[in-house]
Amino acid sequence: MQSIMSLRIYGNRLLKTLPGKETRPTSSRVRQAVFNIWQGTIVGCRWLDLCTGSGSMGAEALCRGASLVVGIEQSSRACAIIQENWQQVASSEQKFEILRGNVTQQLKKLSGQQFDRIYFDPPYQSGLYEEVLQAIALDQLLAPDGEIAAEHSPYGWTPPAIANWEICRQKVYGNTAVTFYSVQVLNDEKSIV
Repeated sequence: MQSIMSLRIYGNRLLKTLPGKETRPTSSRVRQAVFNIWQGTIVGCRWLDLCTGSGSMGAEALCRGASLVVGIEQSSRACAIIQENWQQVASSEQKFEILRGNVTQQLKKLSGQQFDRIYFDPPYQSGLYEEVLQAIALDQLLAPDGEIAAEHSPYGWTPPAIANWEICRQKVYGNTAVTFYSVQVLNDEKSIV
């Protein structure tokens, strides 16, 4: 019998999570900060949750009105709990899907789709950052006015440079940092005659 722990999200809702560090739930402080930054952009958005872990970020997006939430998670045990959590919080108008497996390989299945908000929280030492961000850029999974939040260690991390993207903000919350990327806006400066 597997042991289950719980955590609270928006609306004082309880979610299940696996014990230990297998899923590394995003702290409530970081979760609240990200949703405060993205306040006003979640209702009706398409949300992609990479290295989904406990599913708390996707569940929070559903609670705040996202129209679609897609998660990618390696652990089959975690996927079962995420599915249960998201069913609990989603309304009948909202859609969600959890894909199990390697994040880079599963991203290929999303080709042709675009997401308004992407949350990426891999194990900090995994070496996945550049590979995954490049894959998102190559397949144009980020909507033109969308943003990606990459959670990482605040120590010794250098954000990878991604063609046609820019870093729009960086925040540090104790032992967690979040770097936000957006599609670079090119200024069409026309000379005035």
